[in-house]
Amino acid sequence: MRITAQLINATAVALGRLLGFQQPADAALSAFFREHRALGSHDRAFIAETAYAVLRRRRTLEKLLGAETNPRRLTLAALVKFGGISQRQLEDALGEQERKWVAALKGRIKGQIKDQIKDPQLEALTLAEQADFPDWLTERLLADRDADALLELARGLNQPAPLDLRVNPLKAGRDAVLARLAEEGLAAEAGRLSPLAIRLKEKPALQKHPLYLDGTLEVQDEGSQLLGFLLAPRRGEMVADFCAGAGGKTLLLGALMRSTGRLYAFDVSDKRLARLRERVARAGLSNVHPVTIAGENDNRVKRLAAKLDRVLVDAPCSGLGTLRRNPDLKWRQTPASVAELARKQQNILAGAARLVKPGGRLVYATCSVLTEENDDVVAAFLAAHPDFRQISAQEILHRQGIALACGESLRLTPHAHGTDGFFAVALEKNSTNNPERNPEHNPEHNPERNHAEVKS
Repeated sequence: MRITAQLINATAVALGRLLGFQQPADAALSAFFREHRALGSHDRAFIAETAYAVLRRRRTLEKLLGAETNPRRLTLAALVKFGGISQRQLEDALGEQERKWVAALKGRIKGQIKDQIKDPQLEALTLAEQADFPDWLTERLLADRDADALLELARGLNQPAPLDLRVNPLKAGRDAVLARLAEEGLAAEAGRLSPLAIRLKEKPALQKHPLYLDGTLEVQDEGSQLLGFLLAPRRGEMVADFCAGAGGKTLLLGALMRSTGRLYAFDVSDKRLARLRERVARAGLSNVHPVTIAGENDNRVKRLAAKLDRVLVDAPCSGLGTLRRNPDLKWRQTPASVAELARKQQNILAGAARLVKPGGRLVYATCSVLTEENDDVVAAFLAAHPDFRQISAQEILHRQGIALACGESLRLTPHAHGTDGFFAVALEKNSTNNPERNPEHNPEHNPERNHAEVKS
């Protein structure tokens, strides 16, 4: 595409707003685009991709620019160093002085191998600068891994995310959807983990696609889809998505239940649940019951104590596993905000656990890579709730034909699995019955029978 002076100016202005970190980056960009409606779709994509590249590689770029750091110079440096933009492509957009500056910058980084931590320009960087993480986050992550593993994780999180879709099994099979997308010239492939996942090679606008409009397809990261299979709700059960949010996982759970039973979607936000109601209708689900609650101690929650078969707690978290999509989070989160989130997670998990009946399953999940939001929360919960025990995530998934060597806990990372960063554990409430009489403990009983139904 042709890069104009107006486009560079608009990108620098938009980036300046994002770097204020007054609101999430996607919200700030949306507001900017509403104010500049004359920008075409290609211009908006250029601005978003360039601004996000700066957020991902901010520390590297700031180290490169030094005292010259400002939104415009960050924009130009990101285009030259990480965007594959040549001096010739920028000639018409820049004045003579800036063209000379870009030429000098290009000379400084000439010969470097992009994204190689060991290149000469980066050798003087600290570990946090190499990872493009804040110092506090680097220190937290180093507590559980060595420097090489941290940099490997960072490289995965600092890449743009692909576009993953989930097929609604109530509407169509994955193979049929893949065939249709191929007929339309949309390059796509089956996900390698979730039996319902499709990964697109490009990022087309899907909001007006017939398969999206009729509820056959939803946008959902493949790792997020696995949380539904970890909960593995069955037909006719009573289930809750305790922190439903916009409802992506709710829709999956409802489909796995074949739109039977009763599925509560709890959330503290009326607005989010209002959007969920629209999506539920589009998905063709009749078993979803959105309920706005004041918190985990709401009376509407208490009335369901010990009555539910399965409860999913996708807890509010730092989101540091989603940096591919939300790179601003590493600059907006702080040690204090993470500590507050961990306290909230413990309270939410304890509140949700009250809903689980004996023999029922509770899944705790976050899209964080921090131990204090993950393992520490679970350990504290189990210490305070001896009536729960952890069960193997790997075994649950394997019974559904999902061959993932994850052990007791589900841990997903971009560099290892091609997904966002996720953590999840499955917890079972001790049954008051004799284990031999509990169908969950009968080797011939398959509680995850939904997978065969999904494929059919």
